[in-house]
Amino acid sequence: MRQQRGGIGGGRRGDEPGLLTRAVDSVFRFVRLAEFEILFVLFFLVAFLLFKDLMSRPEYNQLFVKKPDLDDPWP
Repeated sequence: MRQQRGGIGGGRRGDEPGLLTRAVDSVFRFVRLAEFEILFVLFFLVAFLLFKDLMSRPEYNQLFVKKPDLDDPWP
């Protein structure tokens, strides 16, 4: 017959780890396995956000909206 321990945290020592511990371990295992892919996606996400921010500035959009002055003698 097993002896039960009293107090806080008693009764689980030596048994399998808890549900939260197994979940955290599986997440860490997945991150270690897919580290390159995660960094690859994050790189493109950050590059997209920076590019989008640069393109949304009015100074940049004026390059496309402005029409050349047709009265100018220089080509």
